[in-house]
Amino acid sequence: MEVYGYIRVSSKDQNVDRQVLALREFPVQDQNMFIDKLSGKDFQRPAYQKMIKTLKRKDLVVVKSIDRLGRNYNEILEQWRILTKVIAADIVVLDMPLLDTRAKGNDLTGTFIADLVLQILSYVAQTERESIRRRQMEGIAAAKYRGVKFGRPSKPIPDNFHEVKSLWTQGFISSREGARRLQVSQDTFLRWSRRLDLKE
Repeated sequence: MEVYGYIRVSSKDQNVDRQVLALREFPVQDQNMFIDKLSGKDFQRPAYQKMIKTLKRKDLVVVKSIDRLGRNYNEILEQWRILTKVIAADIVVLDMPLLDTRAKGNDLTGTFIADLVLQILSYVAQTERESIRRRQMEGIAAAKYRGVKFGRPSKPIPDNFHEVKSLWTQGFISSREGARRLQVSQDTFLRWSRRLDLKE
């Protein structure tokens, strides 16, 4: 059995020392640590993919916290499934001792409890996301009821719009030229024109 550690930080500027020290204390040898430093929205993890290819059945993966495995619980659950079910490796999460799939004695208690705890954490996270979304929707609905307007305020139609529109409809100028004369975008000029046509 080999013991591997996985470390991830969300930008190249973040320091990995805290995670490295925690894994060394486990202990994980430095040569068995896989480190990804991500930048921006990029979530391609070359070190993680290399670790996955290196892992064998009954090897052990050590991470400091569960969120090192993914950006959200759906992703974490998928990686957990790959590591523990597909590869049949074990996982230890240092910040959460219950997330330790190593068998206790001759039974599978470790795997069972870890899977159960992870499912509960995922459910709580999903419930919280739905609760936040519901509160946001309720807040928006209440604000609309009070007359609060969302988005940018509508640009007032200039006094000379009808004159410019008339030139455009008669073919004397293009819609682009009409927009230029009114100092607005071509889309705005056409939207105003359509709105006026509907009213008429």
